Amino acid sequence: MLWIKNPLGIFTANDLDAGNGLVVDGGKIVELVPSGGQPASYTSVFDASGHVVLPGLINTHHHFYQTLTRAWCPVANAPLFPWLQNLYPVWARLTPRSLELAVQVALAELLLSGCTTAADHHYLFPDGMEDAIDIEVAAVRAMGMRATLTRGSMTLGEDDGGLPPRTTVQSPEAILADSERLICSYHETGDGAVVQIALAPCSPFSVTKEIMAESAAMAERFDIRLHTHLAETIDEEEFCRSMFGLRTVDYLESVGWLGSRTWLGHGIHFNDDEIARLGAAGTGVAHCPTSNMRLASGTARMLELEAAGVPVGLGVDGSASNDASNMILEARQALYLQRLRYGASVPVERALGWATRGSAAVLGRSDIGQLAPGLQADLALFKPDELRFSGSHDPVAALLLCGADRADRVMVGGSWRVVDGVIPDLDVAGLIAEHSAAARKLVAG
Repeated sequence: MLWIKNPLGIFTANDLDAGNGLVVDGGKIVELVPSGGQPASYTSVFDASGHVVLPGLINTHHHFYQTLTRAWCPVANAPLFPWLQNLYPVWARLTPRSLELAVQVALAELLLSGCTTAADHHYLFPDGMEDAIDIEVAAVRAMGMRATLTRGSMTLGEDDGGLPPRTTVQSPEAILADSERLICSYHETGDGAVVQIALAPCSPFSVTKEIMAESAAMAERFDIRLHTHLAETIDEEEFCRSMFGLRTVDYLESVGWLGSRTWLGHGIHFNDDEIARLGAAGTGVAHCPTSNMRLASGTARMLELEAAGVPVGLGVDGSASNDASNMILEARQALYLQRLRYGASVPVERALGWATRGSAAVLGRSDIGQLAPGLQADLALFKPDELRFSGSHDPVAALLLCGADRADRVMVGGSWRVVDGVIPDLDVAGLIAEHSAAARKLVAG
């Protein structure tokens, strides 16, 4: 039983007092120690007097493979649709090894930023990439993290009025057969699940209504979650009107997706009525502030979504539209972007809540995202001892206001996965070298 003792600061993502730390045993939190208190029992101690302790951060929307196309010059200054049209042919050249490297880089970067659970949206399955999700599962397990891996899909190619090239789309039969295989092979249920599978047709401009409806039926049959991009840009809304004769939320309802098993990437361009409908349905939204700013897509109405009952969390989005995979920096960006919309009174703690408890709710999980007895011992410990923190007074607020970007220690299920700012047994320099070479090869064609 490990007592993480006397933290410099602690954020529990709830109203519980853990001023003198917490006790971890068997992969779970067994006790919160109130300010000035002592634990009922412990066998070892970790002195956290130099650390700020948070629940492990949770990333609700990513595209791991995109770490191979960060800061690519031809799309550095492009909005979403031209950005996609230029990148799709590059991404179509993915290989199993380049994907493996991309996933390892994304996971390592997330883990070092204090992230313990990540949702990835992978929708590219060109010839030779049929085992893409299997590759991701292996990488997640090797990194010692948790993940919701979404089996994405694209069925609406350029010749059918969509955006993706024909080489990247699949038949509905192939998509559904592989989806069922992945669910049966890998999806875990219950507290402490390491790998979960969800179904994720890519977006209104890359799939047919039929695959959306069939995916919803399969998700209900297996009791798993659904994910897609929605209402990211005005262009997407106009596409929905032109292609389907519907606004985005009407489209969502028409294919059986307006419900509590669904969460949406971005969710920017909703009107008041649509926000109310999403809230009544319990449909979640993954706010991706950096990506939304990078592509000039707009600003999600987070406070209004929350007030309507929409579960809201944060996502770093793909590393070709961020171009980083850093969850603590994403929380900072969310704080500042939402203050631009709503004013400076948006609290630091609210942004941290989106990155923890809110993101857990978006992924349908109640066993992670906060510090409380009985929950998983997923923790992120930050050491605010760098020059940027000198003169700071509130250690929790300083993480966002002073720009923390790297955790000192990270625990997943009671096991330390980051120690002294390093992932044990990971050759970071070797990974960077091989990943960078793969990235250069991919864009060269």
